[in-house]
Amino acid sequence: MNRREFLLGSAAATGAAGLGGYSMAANPQELVIQPARFALRDQVTTGMVSLSPDAPPPVLYGRQGEIMRLPVRNTLPEYTAMHWHGLRIPNEMDGVPYLTQMPIGSDEVFGYTFTPPDAGTYWYHPHCMTMEQMAHGLTGVMVIAEAEDPGFDGEQVINLRDFRLDDEDQFLPAYTQRGAARAGTFGNVQTANWLDAPIYDHTAGGLVRLRVVNSDTTRIYKLHLQGAEARIIAWDGHPVEIDLAMPSADAPLLVGPGQRVDFAVAMPGVEGQTVDLMAKLPGQPHRAMAQLRATGTSSARDLRELRPLAPNPVAKPDLANAELHEFVFGWTPEGGEPINGFCGSLGYNFWSINRKPWPGDAAQGLGPLATLEMGKSYVLRLRNESPNLHPIHLHGLAFVPLKSNQRTLPPLMTDTMLLLKDEVVEIALVADNPGDWAFHCHVIEHQKTGLTGFIRVVRGGKRTVL
Repeated sequence: MNRREFLLGSAAATGAAGLGGYSMAANPQELVIQPARFALRDQVTTGMVSLSPDAPPPVLYGRQGEIMRLPVRNTLPEYTAMHWHGLRIPNEMDGVPYLTQMPIGSDEVFGYTFTPPDAGTYWYHPHCMTMEQMAHGLTGVMVIAEAEDPGFDGEQVINLRDFRLDDEDQFLPAYTQRGAARAGTFGNVQTANWLDAPIYDHTAGGLVRLRVVNSDTTRIYKLHLQGAEARIIAWDGHPVEIDLAMPSADAPLLVGPGQRVDFAVAMPGVEGQTVDLMAKLPGQPHRAMAQLRATGTSSARDLRELRPLAPNPVAKPDLANAELHEFVFGWTPEGGEPINGFCGSLGYNFWSINRKPWPGDAAQGLGPLATLEMGKSYVLRLRNESPNLHPIHLHGLAFVPLKSNQRTLPPLMTDTMLLLKDEVVEIALVADNPGDWAFHCHVIEHQKTGLTGFIRVVRGGKRTVL
């Protein structure tokens, strides 16, 4: 489709409202990673990366418990590999080069096939040449539908992304040395679905599922809604089974890179009124990242009409018999020996886990941070010894926060834990998915300059920590 068709697009048909969408269950189609161009601001930005030559990566749709087939073709001159963030799928389908698969070379195809056990909002991105390809656009949303329809009139996907552009609307370098050693290198163009404050039409008085994904390489968003009654119904893909206070301008919701939140929204009953997804960015007033606009005659629906989301089949940890492992996330601002790798090294070394920086892709003699036994329960103590925030993501498994030394944490099942400055958090999980699972900060500059490793889940055998 061309850009006009994209902007006017067939949103209602796919439920993605402007992003387009592919069903990857009954009708799989090849996903082609390719160069792209798009007017992110006033002029067309070239050098982008997407699954379309002139549009953002589409929403990929699947259904809980049904097989998905995702053949990924790489047409870029450099390597790539696709990771399905948050999905508890077989290890060989996880998309981490040299850990679960070899990277995908130019004009090669890798056939990802898996059956998602969990419904919810997830996303996909490359795990090879990660910084460059993500910074240039290759981040997309994945929706896994529930077996039973909860009763919404529509849904809206919002993919929050920064881009770093110069005065000619072309890409600046994706990162800086200073940024990599601190909070990360921030973009100067904030977008929702690659657009500046897009407006999406939904039936007045209807019930909309708003799926918000932070697929940025760096930015932690402070979000709230205004203009409608709403509630949080899912966090990082998993249904929320407790009442949560809605965020406000004074008490916004922190959503770090890799995290997702689903809202149930009651649209205003008067045509033309809007529901605004608001963000507070440093040094700026609150701004609307996207708006939902009421259209037509009100259907006057009530949030109480929605059926509760069924819990995903995630095993609950046995805390009385859980074994403790500790992970220290460290900072060396003066730097160390540069980290080299085959999938996009930044040339610096500032971060570490348990005092050891990740030595790079395909490094020799590299062992796991911990080895866990299949089926056993564990408590992981995450200790942030740096002044920066870190969204810590664990592949292939889901966990629940237990406690923090700084705040009260609701027990929301998740795959990404946002650690605050000097915070110590304990999380609990059942090691129920065998394989080597990447464990890293989702500020990509931190990941690529040392703050990464992997956890091994084995079927029986001695448990060790390296």
